[in-house]
Parts: sequence; structure tokens; C-alpha cells
Amino acid sequence: MIPDPAAGVPATATPFETQPALSMEASGTGPGSFPIEIGFVLPDGVSYCTLIRPLPHWIHWDAEAERRHRIARETAVKHGRDVAEVALQLNTRLAGRTLYCDGATDARSWLQLLFDAAAVRPEFVIEDLRALLSEREAAFWHVLRQQVATEMRLQRHRASADAKILQATLARMRGPLGTGR
Repeated sequence: MIPDPAAGVPATATPFETQPALSMEASGTGPGSFPIEIGFVLPDGVSYCTLIRPLPHWIHWDAEAERRHRIARETAVKHGRDVAEVALQLNTRLAGRTLYCDGATDARSWLQLLFDAAAVRPEFVIEDLRALLSEREAAFWHVLRQQVATEMRLQRHRASADAKILQATLARMRGPLGTGR
């Protein structure tokens, strides 16, 4: 861990280091919500995205969340993969890694629900990307993220696209034209 004297907190990444990023879409937020899509992008650019088939007892569905991610429950039921298949694929692809996301508290909750339903233990860790940011970087995060998203022109609001935007924003922030540490 490299100390970050400017922020007064430890930093876990060096400039120009590309971090693995993860994003999830869910049925809503709060109690009763569940994951319906997960996507990630690794430092080498390899990405993965899949819908997750809701279990019959996963019933919470928020129309506002559906409006944002544009995934109907029927789509997740029809095209989603079984929770056990998703959990095993994630472990195979992510074993031993730490992935960064925004909204890590919700992501951890949804992942735990997924892995509990699959009766499998996750073999990777999710951390909030704010752990990588200095105070100065955090102040510019949302503005830079929007700029990167606009430039990338990704056609769909999906989990893997969001993960790519997170990763690219962090890389831009840490790059030669970023705010620096």
C-alpha cells in the first residue's frame, strides 16, 4: 500500500494502473432488492456481462429502477442465467481478485444474495472505488465520469458498460492529464 500524503489516507493503486471494475443492475434498492445483471472489465480489457434469472421468491421490483436500467423482470426471467451458473462463472473468472465499483454496499449485498442462493462462497472481493480516490479526486469524480461516459458513447446502460466507464474514468483521473494525486 502506498501512502497518499495529500489525502491523509492510504492509496492502493499507483498512477496509470488500470483497476478491475464491476457494476450491477438490480430490481431496486434497499431490503428485498436483488441482482438482475452483473458486469465487469479486467485490466487487460476482458469484459463479462450477464443477466441473472430471479428466483421465484425474489419479488421486489421497483419501476424506477427498471426505468433506469431498462431491463424488464420478464427479460431477466427469460434470458437470465441461473444463480449457480453465474456464481460459478464469477468465481472462475475473478478468483483472488479485488474489483472496484461505485455503490459497493449495495453490490456486496446483492452479491451475497446471489452467492447464498447458489450455495457458493465468493472467491473475490468487492471494494468501493472511493478507496482509491484522494479527496481531490473524489471532488471531481462525478464530473469526469459524466465526461467519460459521453465520450465513450456506449449505446446501452448495462452493467458491463458501466464497469467500462468506471474503469476509464479512474484511468483518466490517474493519467497524465488527470487531477493527479
